[in-house]
Amino acid sequence: MRFEPRKEIADLPATVHGGQGWRYAGVEDYSQNLNPFGPPPELADAIVGAMSQMGHYPDASNAEPRRALAEAYGVPAECISMGAGSSEIIRDFPNVFCAKGDRVLLMHPSFAEYAQQCRIAGAEVSYMELEPENGFRIDEVALSARLREEPYKAVYICNPNNPTGVIEDRAKLERTISEASDLGTLVFLDETLLALSDPDGTRTMIPRIGRYDNLVIADSYTKSFAVPGLRIGFCISSPEIAEQMAKVQLPWNLGVAEQAAAVYLAGRLDYVRSAACELRRESERMERELSGIGFPCVHTDSFFRFAPVGTAARDGRGLQEKMLRHGIMIRDCASFGGRFAGYVRYCAKDSERDGRFIEAAEAVMKETEGL
Repeated sequence: MRFEPRKEIADLPATVHGGQGWRYAGVEDYSQNLNPFGPPPELADAIVGAMSQMGHYPDASNAEPRRALAEAYGVPAECISMGAGSSEIIRDFPNVFCAKGDRVLLMHPSFAEYAQQCRIAGAEVSYMELEPENGFRIDEVALSARLREEPYKAVYICNPNNPTGVIEDRAKLERTISEASDLGTLVFLDETLLALSDPDGTRTMIPRIGRYDNLVIADSYTKSFAVPGLRIGFCISSPEIAEQMAKVQLPWNLGVAEQAAAVYLAGRLDYVRSAACELRRESERMERELSGIGFPCVHTDSFFRFAPVGTAARDGRGLQEKMLRHGIMIRDCASFGGRFAGYVRYCAKDSERDGRFIEAAEAVMKETEGL
């Protein structure tokens, strides 16, 4: 190649994501963690109402969405910065705070984009392994020791963690955030999947944002309202951090359709809570019924689960292929690292579709037993 990229880019591996069921006709996609009930029907009216503004550049400051989110979450608008999905927030954060050679600490397994964007910024990525023997929960003592061993610019925590579905206790998170603050370490807390996993709304750290100047919370309406085609992400932090995040965001990162949608959706958090209640019931049902037939299933804190395939298949890819033959797409988790090649991830949906999932799982187990 005549023109060489930066070393950080040349050595960058590709990331792999779920949500590929659209490639297969007639397949129900359980590999993505979206609100199964779709967006509120009235969202279309909000977007159509913005059509008259399509001939103008959108407000680059995203003032109206920030105002609406501030009211919805009970924080000052100055604490909110917007992104084209949480993916832009994940990209902007290390671009603001990580100089070349700065160290960041990530949990593993977790969302691959954290490492990807930190490496693009030139940061050095270290991992803390989450162990199945501990239910893939963060070992608080071990994390404290790691933070004190050497300086880290930031530690990343996904809550609930993707792919494991584990939700960390709020008191535990507060202790970690407080200790990190004492050490001069930022905490990037990704709550993108929390609203659908917490119908009572008691697990979010947003009400605590004013207590910690080192806390950055990322969220998105992609999953909560099932609108991945509309890129609406946001970050809640101290006003000082929000001001710096706004400096690196893409110009006009939310178009007029996204801004109108964000304003409307911020007023419909009740819709997400209702979906979360149903998902909790369905997740409990799936656990009962799938465990009863011996299909790979574990308890989860959220509405998606990360399960070892056991004897159901040779590995995660094998079980994915078996379920595909019965019209169901699940996530093969080999992309999270070699030791997870024998794991799959799948979610809960609504009663009717989950019934079809259970039927497919039962058929797969019968085929497996007949080998």
